[in-house]
Amino acid sequence: MSSAMLTHSGCGLASRSCTRSLAPSAAQPACRQLASFEGMRSVGAVPKCAQSPLRQQRRAAVRASRSTPAIEAKQFKVALLGAAGGIGQPLALLLKMNRLVGELALYDVANVVGVAADISHCNTPVKVTGYGKDDLSTALKGADLVVIPAGVPRKPGMTRDDLFNINAGIVKTLIEATSKDAPNAILNIISNPVNSTVPIAAEVLKAAGVYDKKKLMGVTTLDVVRANTFVAEAKGLDLRDVDVPVVGGHAGTTILPLLSQATPEVSFSDEDAAAMTDKIQNAGTIVVEAKAGAGSATLSMAYAAARMAESVLLGLDGNDDIWECAYVESSVTKLPFFASKVRLGPSGVEEVRGLGELNSVEQKGVDDLIPILEGNINKGVEFAKTPKNEKL
Repeated sequence: MSSAMLTHSGCGLASRSCTRSLAPSAAQPACRQLASFEGMRSVGAVPKCAQSPLRQQRRAAVRASRSTPAIEAKQFKVALLGAAGGIGQPLALLLKMNRLVGELALYDVANVVGVAADISHCNTPVKVTGYGKDDLSTALKGADLVVIPAGVPRKPGMTRDDLFNINAGIVKTLIEATSKDAPNAILNIISNPVNSTVPIAAEVLKAAGVYDKKKLMGVTTLDVVRANTFVAEAKGLDLRDVDVPVVGGHAGTTILPLLSQATPEVSFSDEDAAAMTDKIQNAGTIVVEAKAGAGSATLSMAYAAARMAESVLLGLDGNDDIWECAYVESSVTKLPFFASKVRLGPSGVEEVRGLGELNSVEQKGVDDLIPILEGNINKGVEFAKTPKNEKL
């Protein structure tokens, strides 16, 4: 990590500018630190916050800051493992545009040097280096954040569980390397099935004696991004002002949007709520089928992962009021891992928020998903404890 004066290039995704000094008055609800990443205005916002005068004040400050020639910012090293894949390439490009990233280490087993050369031509200050299959250790050294999208994509007819036998081994191998070469890094796990790969990562880190529950996160941000988009479209809202908490896990019916807790407040009939929930839960399958064997939801996943990475980096940069939904070690339910709102800060996950007040349909959704998610978790734990794995 280093500190530098960075000139605005027009590409910075994490321009907080002078928003830090704009503290809410006693009469105004407290909102999270705003980032300029599109679609993040209301992430973690307190209900009613989106329409507050403070929000307008902060937006004006962000606009005014664009005329400032330079800002002082910390810079972090991000290691992207699986950087030459369908998610990895667009995600690498988005990370190259983030002013909080000083060094971007791209790792994959093939074609990654070309990806690094291509992205390095973008005129942003981020240093980009490609590392092949024999250079994983070097890629990881000194990383503050390790993002893992490595693995095979879904194909028509496949479920996330079908990916388990291949992707579980890949994640196990990469986490073993991370435990040795970047034991203090925050981990963002994207590789599916996230419901199982995060428990695998936890067990590997525990075996290495470097597990920190605050630093291990399964990226479920795409579920939130989809929920925000679909609800905004259905209700005619500015999608940048919509925030729908999505809890549970990251597959099928374990994905549970809490529509009753959306910001701003929206109302659905029981029939419409069921249809919206189903749409959010099966959005990934729709993309897989639409691509007809040519891939899965790679671009939207890259976008969501870039947003999550930015939130983590904002936390590392000293902000302690950044809220996202993530799949983490949790005591919110009886399960050891569960996705809910978490507060990010300098140590990673600083706080795990409970589920709040659920309506009867949402409570049934939680009750129904728990045994499914429990099975996913147990499958990951059991895999991590067996010596068999498929290396990347």
